[in-house]
This record gives sequence, structure tokens and C-alpha cells, in this order.
Amino acid sequence: MRAQSSALTRGLALAAGLVLALAACSSSGGGGGSNKGGSAGLSSCNTRGKANTCNSAATKSGGTFTYVLEKNIQQWNIQDTNGNTFENGEALEVVLPQVFVPLPDFTVAVNKDLVTSATQTSSSPQTLVYKINPKAAWNDGTAITADDFVYYWRTNDGKDCPPPPASDSTQTKGCLPQSTAGYDRIKSVTGSDGGRTVTVVMAKPFSDWKQLFGAGYPLYPAHIAEKLSGAKAGDAAHMTAAQMAQGWQYFQKNPPTKYPTAGPYKMTQWVDNDHATYEPDPKWWGTAKPSLQRLIFKVISDATQEPIALRNNEVQAIYPQPEVDLVNQVKSIPNVTYNIGNGLQWEHFDLNLHNPVLGKYPALRQAMFTAISIKDIMAKTVKQFDPSVKQLGNHNYVPGQAGYQDLVTATGQGSGDLTKAKKYLTDAKFTGVGTALKTPDGKAVGPFNCRYTTGNQIRQSECQILQSDLGNLGIKVTIKPIGAADLGTVLAGHQYDIIVFAWVASPFPTANAQQNWVTGGGGNFGGYSDKKVDSLIAEAVGTTDQSKAAALLNQADKIMVDAAYVLPLYQKPTFLAVQTRFVNMRNNSTNVGPPYNTAEWGLKK
Repeated sequence: MRAQSSALTRGLALAAGLVLALAACSSSGGGGGSNKGGSAGLSSCNTRGKANTCNSAATKSGGTFTYVLEKNIQQWNIQDTNGNTFENGEALEVVLPQVFVPLPDFTVAVNKDLVTSATQTSSSPQTLVYKINPKAAWNDGTAITADDFVYYWRTNDGKDCPPPPASDSTQTKGCLPQSTAGYDRIKSVTGSDGGRTVTVVMAKPFSDWKQLFGAGYPLYPAHIAEKLSGAKAGDAAHMTAAQMAQGWQYFQKNPPTKYPTAGPYKMTQWVDNDHATYEPDPKWWGTAKPSLQRLIFKVISDATQEPIALRNNEVQAIYPQPEVDLVNQVKSIPNVTYNIGNGLQWEHFDLNLHNPVLGKYPALRQAMFTAISIKDIMAKTVKQFDPSVKQLGNHNYVPGQAGYQDLVTATGQGSGDLTKAKKYLTDAKFTGVGTALKTPDGKAVGPFNCRYTTGNQIRQSECQILQSDLGNLGIKVTIKPIGAADLGTVLAGHQYDIIVFAWVASPFPTANAQQNWVTGGGGNFGGYSDKKVDSLIAEAVGTTDQSKAAALLNQADKIMVDAAYVLPLYQKPTFLAVQTRFVNMRNNSTNVGPPYNTAEWGLKK
């Protein structure tokens, strides 16, 4: 899952898990074209069963297509915690290969350009076999082999290339994967058939095995890491931790203009904080051949400028967080079609339990969450352009997924029930309730800060409403924006009391739960810890029975709800607008976003 920061929910996030039982795009019912004959292509994404094929048409050669990235890319290793941004994923999936690709209908598909098959061949021990496409190669001519899988595994298992020590503030002496989920359960990765068959044997079963080596987190060329670190070529299995860390850091610091890639396009230019340029890669072996002459990803961090750029034909597609003014502006642009959909993205308030007062008093947290009115928040933000949005009641699933249960509403959290909220406090012996709140031992509660990414009007409004709601309990809240590219730094550094952002998930909730809620997990920024939750999630991750996994996650979630650590707000609407002369772009509301199929983008024939 990737945490989003600016105009949608793009920011940091971790690999999520669990296959969804949804056969089509879950949509808010928006969409449609504008005036002057706008195509209905994207509106068909709202039709059940059409999510993966909407806006489909044959293309003709030529043309430049410019798509907006909403945040600058500050480091290029998408597998790294600090590089795990939505925009980074969008930019890299154009040029780097992955085994399974999340689709707009929330299912995942085998990337046949990389592997001809990926199957579980045994359950005891769980064994996975990947048959690499005989044509698959990095564009320097080096074959993609089991060695690339071995390198991926060993840098992400949390053991072979351990995280940097706490004393290394720059985090340059190890590997810091955004998720070890699944990789930490692998016993061995071996190659056969000249390295073209990859056999993975699990030491412990892994429920969401299709997440491995892909699902938004692609492979990097192992032979480059081996060469620059002095390791033996083709022998990632015996690389030292220092050698792997050297490769890890290289992929952090260098855009894919600096090393071989394996995608339909190659990146020919990166201008920091401005744009990436891609051109068709003549070495590409895949089925879909890109028809565009040039593909550009343009950085526009101020979402209010995106409709202007679209109207002026400076860009041909935007994917911003929908706000009522922005949506209305796009509706007035000739020959543009748009879609509003609901996907694997959800907005939430998080509390920092490293704060000694917030961490010590569950009753305080329960009171705070109960005093917040999610109904009021939605009415003043997302419901203005998407009336179908409802309060979210789960930390691991969204409506439409198998396993979704509303575990929050019955507790009163998010209800704005001030009487109930105050009772939590008085029962726990707090004083100054409603005026100047103090702990049972007489210490002032707050002031707390509420943090959101600058330029995001919806999140600013959410902090303002929270400020008012908590003021009714006698808690002062100051609002402190975060720079558009700094969400990851603020989260990892615990530089907040309350923060609002959203997760952008892949279709695998058990792996997501392992990282976000387990003690010490890579996405557990607020320091939540509960041994029973840890145990339930570990059991869910280790079962191959999806129904059992969902039941276990919901048991854990009930405990988390009572702990009042994270308050889910709503399933987040997504918004894609595209000029009608271009086709095959779709609103993929998962962690990979619309660029999951850039090889198919092009001018309508």
C-alpha cells in the first residue's frame, strides 16, 4: 500500500494484500464527457465488468502524451520505505517489470511479457514456480533470470541486507524495504533451465503470494548491483550485505536513465521537479508495442493548476484528488472525458502514540475519535462532488471487498457524539472537560498539531473540522501543513500529533496489515503495539484460506478500533480526466494508478 500525500492520497504506502471478490470497478457513479462531442469512454468504467476494458480502441502511430505527476520524485528505489511514493511507482512501472499487475477491477493479472506462468505447485511446503518469458531481457541485452529474483528477495527479506542502524541518520548502510511481508517467509529462491525457471520454496506459508516480485513493486537489474559493488556476476545468492546495500543505494539515487530497464518505453530524460521523458524502447519484446512517439510525465504539485494545464493542452491527462471546483472546471473543458471512481484508497486520521499523553490514555483517544463528526467532514468536502461517499468502518478492507465489515460505527467513533465523548473523559478522571482539558494527574492535554499536505484543500478542511470538534472537549489543536514532498519524512520521524492522509492499496490486505499494524511494521508510524493483534495478523498472513484470513484480520481490527489509534474516514474517490483523442487510459484506483498499461496508450485511430 502506498500512502498518498498531495492531491489524491499519494505519499508513502506499503504493499497490501488479499484478493478482492469484486469483478468490476466500484464507482461513485460519476464520469462522462464534456461538451463538443466528448467521448463516453471513461464513463463506461462505471459499468460492472467494464473496468478493465473501458475507453478501449485501436491506436495510430505518433503523438506526444503528457500525464501529470503530483509530486516530485526525490529518490528512485520504489522498494525502499522512503521511496515508496505513488508518483515514484507511476514513473517506474513504465520501465521496470513485475510479475503480477493490479487491474482496475481490483484483480491481479500475470504479466505475460515477463513470465509465461506463475503458479503454486505445492502447498507443503508452499512452492511457487515462475517461468520467465524466453524473450525477457534488460535493454542492455542481459537476460532477465532467477538472479534478478534472488536479488529482489534478499534485499527485501529484512535479514540478508539488514536495515541501517539507528545511528545512521542518513540510512545509507543497509536496506530499508517498504515491506518484508512474504519475503521474510521464503526459504530459498533457485534457478533452473538456464535461469529461466524460478522456484521459490516458502519456509512458512504466505497467503498473498501473488504480491511477491510485483503488484506495484517491480524488479531492478541485479547485474548492475553486482557490477557496481564488485560482486560476482549472476551470483546474487552470495552477495554480502554491504554489496546489496551498495546496489540499494544506487537505485535510490539514480533515475532509470542511468541503468538498463525492461519496459515498452525507456526513460530518456529526467529534469528534477519538472518532467520525465520516455520514448519507445526498440529492445522491447512485449506483445503491446507502444504507438506514441513520446510519453511525458509532468510534475505539477499544485492541483489547482492541473485543469488549467489540461485546458491549455499542456497536458493530456490528469489524475488529481477531486474537489468540487476542480471537477467543475474539468466539466467545462471541450473534448475531455472523465471518471470518478472509488478504489483501494481510504482517508484517515492517525494519532502519534509516541506522544506521551496520546500514548498513555486510551480513553482520551476514544473521546477524541468520538467527538469527530465524519458526517460533517464528508458533507463539507467529498460529498460536494460525490454524494455516494459513506463513512468507512474498517482498517483493512473497503466496501466491495470480500471480508469488509463495519467495525467502527457501532463504537460511536466518528459520530460527533459530544456527550459520549465527554463521558469517556469524566469516567477516566480527566478534568477541565470542555474548557481546558487536563489528565487525571493534572497535566494539560495538548496543544496538539494536525498535519496535512500543503495545497490540499480537502485535508485542510478536515483538520479545521477536527480542530473545532476537539475544541469542544477542551483540547487546543493547531494546524500545521506539510510540504508536498515531505509526508514520508514527517511520518517516519513521528513529527506529528494528529495527521490526515490516505493509503493507496494493492489488492492484498494481509500483507498490508503486517506492515501497518504489527509492532515495528514499516507503516506503523504512530507506534501502535498489541501482542494479540500481532498474533492474529501473523496467523492471517500464514494461511492460504482467504476466508479465514479475512476473519482473523477482522478480529485484529476490532481490537484496533477499541484502541482508537487510526480513525478511518471514507473510501477515497479518484478522478481521471483525459482528452478524448487519446484512448486506453483507465482509472486504476489501486496502488499502481492509470500508468499500469502505458504500452497501450495512444491516439485514437
